[in-house]
Amino acid sequence: MIERATMVLEGGATRGIFTSGVLDYLMEQDFYTSHVIGVSAGSCNAVDYVSRQPGRTRDCMIPTDKSGQYIYGVGKFVKEKSLMNMDLIFDIYPNEKLPFDYDTYFQSEIMCEIVTTNCETGKAEYLSEKSDRERLMKICRASCSLPLITPIVNVDNVPYVDGGLADSVPVERAMKKGNDKVIVILTRNEGYRKKPISQGMARVYKRAYRSYPNLVRAIRTRSYWYNREMDLIDRLEQEGKIFVLRPQVKPVSRIERDTDTLMGFYTHGYELMEKEYERLQEYMRQ
Repeated sequence: MIERATMVLEGGATRGIFTSGVLDYLMEQDFYTSHVIGVSAGSCNAVDYVSRQPGRTRDCMIPTDKSGQYIYGVGKFVKEKSLMNMDLIFDIYPNEKLPFDYDTYFQSEIMCEIVTTNCETGKAEYLSEKSDRERLMKICRASCSLPLITPIVNVDNVPYVDGGLADSVPVERAMKKGNDKVIVILTRNEGYRKKPISQGMARVYKRAYRSYPNLVRAIRTRSYWYNREMDLIDRLEQEGKIFVLRPQVKPVSRIERDTDTLMGFYTHGYELMEKEYERLQEYMRQ
């Protein structure tokens, strides 16, 4: 049975390991929703949820040997012009080391949208793919392409970067799906709000993306829109209109490399969902 509901998964790079724990518990309970919207690292969680592969995102994000290390050091970053080995994450992992179940994904009744930011317009786009393996992973790569530290990704000859720049937590998008129930999995603590970027960083972004002024504008205004979304989420949660799960401990850093720290945050997500599962079921019955 697939619940008529929309699941919204926030990004946050390695903070997404919290969401992996949450979804692994839900998959063990055979709890699936009809719609999923994933942003940045949330897109990786989203596709593994739709393909019904508990543990896969965890294993991708917490490598057990050096060959699976996807975060580069400074020297490699300078050479590759990327802080993360995107080929490993979106090609070697899904097609060789940690096979992604494309067949289950493409045959699923669950509608999965992956949020990207169009570099030319600076607007969020909600992409999906139900047949082309290469395009699906390219969309996920685009959604996870962090500004300044990973390259722009072209999908259908359109340049995209991290979906979180234009729509970090697409609750309004979820509300438009027509489902009465919306489940939001955040990777930051309650009350977190983003600070505006400094003038110095604004100049860095302007130089780096001088060909994309609308993208620069999206980056500079991101804190305003993110905080507005958080205010909306708080209000809808208080009104009982949405279900929200967020970390109750200090989140890991955006580019965390310590295995034990990552596993601890994953376990926190799993155990917190286990603790809150009855509350989720009550929300679904309302």
